[in-house]
Amino acid sequence: MEEQQPMDKLSFERNSSELLWVAQKVTELRSEIGKHVIGQEHVVELLLAGIFANGHVLLEGVPGVAKTLSAKLISRLMKVDFSRIQFTPDLMPSDVIGTSVYNMKDGKFIFNKGPIFSNIVLIDEINRAPAKTQAALFEVMEERQITFDGTQYPMEFPFLVIATQNPIEQEGTYSLPEAQLDRFIFKITMNYPTLEEESQILTRYKASNGPVDMDLITPLFSGEDIKRVHSLMQEMVVEASLIQYIAAITHRTRSHPKLYLGASPRASLSMLRAGKALAALRGRDFITPEDIQYIALPVLTHRIILTPEAEMEGITTNEVIRQILAEIEIPR
Repeated sequence: MEEQQPMDKLSFERNSSELLWVAQKVTELRSEIGKHVIGQEHVVELLLAGIFANGHVLLEGVPGVAKTLSAKLISRLMKVDFSRIQFTPDLMPSDVIGTSVYNMKDGKFIFNKGPIFSNIVLIDEINRAPAKTQAALFEVMEERQITFDGTQYPMEFPFLVIATQNPIEQEGTYSLPEAQLDRFIFKITMNYPTLEEESQILTRYKASNGPVDMDLITPLFSGEDIKRVHSLMQEMVVEASLIQYIAAITHRTRSHPKLYLGASPRASLSMLRAGKALAALRGRDFITPEDIQYIALPVLTHRIILTPEAEMEGITTNEVIRQILAEIEIPR
């Protein structure tokens, strides 16, 4: 026992040092994003948590609330490869994953990789592509690999999809399949800015005539840095009571009278991963019930389906999730 104590102390000091480093990096990231996006602090925090948790993120909001700008800023602040795919109704699966090209010199077909082969992939207006193209994302989002002509092509670490969609416009759009929605760790809703925030936006950009110059953004986080955060998250303290708390929340969605479809076990795993990431963002090596409550809405809202009667009553999925959180006893 006496030999174990120094190791525990050394581990604690190492974790404290790593947490301090993460906190400093997060402060720098927030400061850089704040130079270009006013408000939306909640969105920025969840985007960072999604990256730290190695999870894909779906951004939803009406046009003009900086969905694409926020995603591009986050991507450019990471020193990793970045690609953008504009989804359209005529987009084919080969436009995303790649296709075979005949090599005249060798007399063989070679696989020409598509834009999905990157570290952070921004998919703009993901709900504009038809089901066939949506299905091309199933394997790569879940298994982080592409299978083409019987050959598997693994994605390099990190691999994250940040997708945007407009919830209002219906013409030329396709609903995302539930299986694909379940692959996003978060669905983040971006709302209109407040009056004060909109005034700040106008004041800041009154002398500007063009978009943000992304070439001027200095990367602050590398792929190795993300690996360091993942290593730290593996040592996070998660009490057994919090495991039961997460399980109880997910289980309640499957028996709630207002819900036609409840959340899958993937939702529970997503809450656990996201809770760890959020704790790291906030400078802790342990999860609290408040962390779980904070990420429960963005983790669950796109994974549950209301009953027709609940929809007719005007009830929203967020209201149901808040009700579930209020019903379940919080661990102490």
